[in-house]
Amino acid sequence: MCGIVGLLIRRPELRARLGELAVPMLDCMGDRGPDSAGLAVFDSQPKSTRLGFSLYWREGVSDWDSLLRHHRERVEGEATLDENGDNGLLWTEMTQPEVAAWLGQDWPGVSLLSAGNSIRLYKDEGHPREIAMRYGFASFSGSHLVGHTRMATESMVSPAHAHPFTAGQDFCLVHNGSLSNPNSVRRRLQRQGIAFETDNDTEAGCRYLEWRMREGDSLEEAIESSFGELDGFFTFLMATDEKMVLVRDAFACKPAVVAETDDYVAVGSEFRALAHLPGVADANVFEPAPRVIYSWSVSEAEAPQATAVAS
Repeated sequence: MCGIVGLLIRRPELRARLGELAVPMLDCMGDRGPDSAGLAVFDSQPKSTRLGFSLYWREGVSDWDSLLRHHRERVEGEATLDENGDNGLLWTEMTQPEVAAWLGQDWPGVSLLSAGNSIRLYKDEGHPREIAMRYGFASFSGSHLVGHTRMATESMVSPAHAHPFTAGQDFCLVHNGSLSNPNSVRRRLQRQGIAFETDNDTEAGCRYLEWRMREGDSLEEAIESSFGELDGFFTFLMATDEKMVLVRDAFACKPAVVAETDDYVAVGSEFRALAHLPGVADANVFEPAPRVIYSWSVSEAEAPQATAVAS
């Protein structure tokens, strides 16, 4: 049993309150997942040659100054690092493979959590309330976010096994449920040269969808393809820099609820996670249908684009 939350702000004036509105959602869903939690926040940035890399210092006492100094010694061009406890956001002109190789060789105690122009990712062990306070989630601003509270059932408790999972750039996924064929999916993707970092079933689903998008699918098309490839029970909540997307499997046995107003779209495993939101009493509240893809764009303040997929 895990909890998922998502919040997309439609009215730009409310984006400064994104974290403030989201923290009670995560705290509430701590009842469904008390052992670890994560949050992916998206905020539009001016396009540049630099990418942002979310890092987690998993071993020893964090020393971000030394890491940044070493990075600047290796790479020409401007590099900055925004530190927040054991998490840091490195902006650099290095490519994603170059950053991964550099960390693996010189900083093996630092994990690469995400990469992109818009995403910042946090994952840690503990109750979601404690994690939110540790990293100051309530102060975060942005256009949208997705979060997860985990009760581990199929792999160990660690920041690496916590959700959201990411693959590629500016893409992440949170999952309530369990996949029954992650090993066969993993073997298929490994034959394509795709590396895995954990034995978590959700990572297989995340990397499958990102692989399909890299092959040319839209996210919605990748999800349609996944219905024939991913077995098991799931509610998937995904985000890119442009949208938030929700889908449930054909049996829809894992709960989800959506609340929509002119100001926001909110998703939770249970309505009580949304009950504090402003104007929720007048919101369009509904339970997502099975095998229907709900996609909300950051740039369009309109009803969701729901794509039905035949059983």
